[in-house]
Amino acid sequence: MPELPEIEIVKRSLFKMINKAKIIDMKIYNKNLRYKIPRHLRKYLVNEKICKISRRSKYLIFYFRNKMLLAHLGMTGKFFLLRSKDNKIMKTSFYYNLNILPKHNHIDFTLDNGIKLIYNDIRKFGFFKFFNHKKLNEIGFIKKLGLEPFSSLFNLNYFKNFIKNKKKNIKNLLMDQTFISGLGNIYVNEALFMSKIHPLRISKSLNENEILDLISNIKKILKFSISKGGSSIKDFKNAEGKDGNFQQFFNVYGRENKTCSRISCSGKIIKISISNRSSFCCSKCQK
Repeated sequence: MPELPEIEIVKRSLFKMINKAKIIDMKIYNKNLRYKIPRHLRKYLVNEKICKISRRSKYLIFYFRNKMLLAHLGMTGKFFLLRSKDNKIMKTSFYYNLNILPKHNHIDFTLDNGIKLIYNDIRKFGFFKFFNHKKLNEIGFIKKLGLEPFSSLFNLNYFKNFIKNKKKNIKNLLMDQTFISGLGNIYVNEALFMSKIHPLRISKSLNENEILDLISNIKKILKFSISKGGSSIKDFKNAEGKDGNFQQFFNVYGRENKTCSRISCSGKIIKISISNRSSFCCSKCQK
């Protein structure tokens, strides 16, 4: 599943290519995604101008005049762009390769700038939700989310107050979207390595310096990943239509049995299961 850096890259690319464009036609080929696409969606969106595109956690939000379309890409959801006049693929920020089959195209939006926006999803775990005259923070999917990692409010006091009387391990805490939103397995593994914290450490056992270090490393690693075009584990493409490069800088994720990348450490990367997710850490320097 794409995490915050990949969704941020998608948002920036879509903003660049289709922001301020008007939807002049829309076709729904398959309404049976994770949630059924409502019948009225076409009626409400055709002839509407895309006023803004933003991101909250792993959600994309398309703003129209007094209307909002919330999109989640699930496990395999992808946006790609076609030039309307000849159906030629344009540079896209997300998941395009020659193996994409039209039968997995579920929606297309024809825009007045000569571009078609196509939503393709093999496993159909993604979804779209339409909202009329509603504020973003009033939407059920959004209001339960924790802080964005880049928020100045994601600080020592917030962290300490959240973990009071909690016995949750630090890996599960960081994966908890009501605590901090947008983080997934890749970036949690990498941030814990950078902070020399074992993923099974009980959260409330962290001292203030460890918490400050972890907060700083989470922000750094997300910014660095965005600068490198995100992580291309399968077929993710960055804003230039190229593979993301952050996977070349993984220290622990997917590196089971490899030597620790710290020069001063002779440990090996081990793989453990935490809440049915694969977790990677160094056998020596993460404590």
